[in-house]
Amino acid sequence: MRIGLLTEGGYPYVSGDARLWCDRLVRGLGQHEFDVYALSRSEHQEAEGWIPLPPQVSSVRTAPLWTAGDDGAVLGRRARRRFAECYGDLVGVLCEGDAGEVPGGSEESSAVQADRFTKALYGLADLARGEGGLAGALRSETAVRALERACRAPGAARTAREARVPDLLAVAAHLERALRPLSLDWYEDDGLAAVDLCHAASGGTAALPGLLARHFTGVPLLVTEYGVHLRTHYLTSPDAPPAVRSLLAAFHGRLAAEIYGRAALVTPGNTHARRWQERCGADREKLRTVCPGMDAAPFAEVGESPECGDPDTLVWVGRVEPAKDLVSLLHAFAEIRKEEPNSRLRVIGAPAGAEGAAYLGHCRALAAQLFPDEADGLHTVGDNPVSFEEVGGPDVPSVADAYASGAVVVLSSVVEGFPIGLVEAMFCGRATVSTDVGAVVEVIGGTGLVVPPRNPRALAEACVALLRDPERRARLGAAARARALELFTVEQNIAAFHGIYLEIVSHCPVRRVVLDEAGEPLPFGVPAEVHVPGRWTAPVTRALSRGGPGWATGRPVHTTSAVPATEGAR
Repeated sequence: MRIGLLTEGGYPYVSGDARLWCDRLVRGLGQHEFDVYALSRSEHQEAEGWIPLPPQVSSVRTAPLWTAGDDGAVLGRRARRRFAECYGDLVGVLCEGDAGEVPGGSEESSAVQADRFTKALYGLADLARGEGGLAGALRSETAVRALERACRAPGAARTAREARVPDLLAVAAHLERALRPLSLDWYEDDGLAAVDLCHAASGGTAALPGLLARHFTGVPLLVTEYGVHLRTHYLTSPDAPPAVRSLLAAFHGRLAAEIYGRAALVTPGNTHARRWQERCGADREKLRTVCPGMDAAPFAEVGESPECGDPDTLVWVGRVEPAKDLVSLLHAFAEIRKEEPNSRLRVIGAPAGAEGAAYLGHCRALAAQLFPDEADGLHTVGDNPVSFEEVGGPDVPSVADAYASGAVVVLSSVVEGFPIGLVEAMFCGRATVSTDVGAVVEVIGGTGLVVPPRNPRALAEACVALLRDPERRARLGAAARARALELFTVEQNIAAFHGIYLEIVSHCPVRRVVLDEAGEPLPFGVPAEVHVPGRWTAPVTRALSRGGPGWATGRPVHTTSAVPATEGAR
């Protein structure tokens, strides 16, 4: 079948979210054909280029979210009036807040709000398709004034009424960026209308093109979220003014509910993400938990030799940023050194952006303060028991070597989605001590020790317990490796999505009529399994195409922006 893979800030770019997962999925499902529709987040990301693409990627279309393009559309009087009406209804719902959560509100009024939001959203989509885009309108003074009127209208929430001019401009700019997919030319017969299934690699803006393709042409939508987009929005905007936070949270919440409601299936990566999706309105019947697939091969050698690590060394591996709470880990290690004087801590990872670099500097200074350089004698050089390193250096050439350097792997995060580093440690057969955040307990499943976050004393006691008991470390490490190989491999992930693709296509509305030799309708004449590599003899049925799946009548028609698979990275 032909899959439209929708991404935001990830695949096929060299850097970005879910890049490795998307690449493994596409390469593992070689029997299908993929058209990639990618939204880029920065000029730097586009300059880095793409990763080498496999032959099953037949075309790639990209659009930037980091710069406001000009679609050249000039709205007439009637179109401007229609835009003001739809945009006013959309922001009006945001300013009213959630009727189901305010005094006097009800589920019925909340449903009315949801209906108004969806009508306004699809009204803007229809207008954008008819006029050739809404880029200029979404950045216009008309949009800002409509938002201001909605905030000042009777019945608006208190936080919306308190919005100042800078707040209104910030919200309008964010909405313009989030709604840019409305103006794309991806929904015609040579685009998403030609695919059999849209698969969004995340929620939010990435899934919006799939939502519009379903609206315009009825293409079914599958949404995969390993980190819930709405939760990410809450966590990344804590310093914004209350009015901005409230309005944007309302928008992303409404959009998430619409995406979950219209999707054929939603696949969270863990139970933690699943609970968020249910809270945002996802139907339990549509949810299928599919754990992320990871390549276990690079960790096989270490996993089969669990005794190779230093029995006195603790290892932390990951991106250095405040959410990882290395400060608590350093304080916990100070307690560990009191009980185990020979213990060492290796912090292995690169800082995540400017904030991560500043946090790394703070952690280095704290380590120097907590652990003055120790020397064996008066004339020897001291050595700090805490080291800060990066993968790729002479002592740590690979991620597997990082885990192999110690006996216990520690995760000290206060915020975590799906803990990829924890799974890598499990592949390596390492005993782990982790904080109880995100999907950690679900991933560990009893094969490691879990402590409360922001509790250095509990973290220290768990680490000391494992450092003093090598037999327990060995048992936990072996159990962790067995669990990871059973649940979190690429093969498991690919097999799950292959079955989900077939399930969705088998239940989607019939968009073609298949007739037998007598001219009578033939139900299930073209099943999803018909698209397999190789040549087939001519069937005894004939199909009357009505805009149906391309795989049913031969090779799909490629989009005009097709990229040869042999081109590789740009």
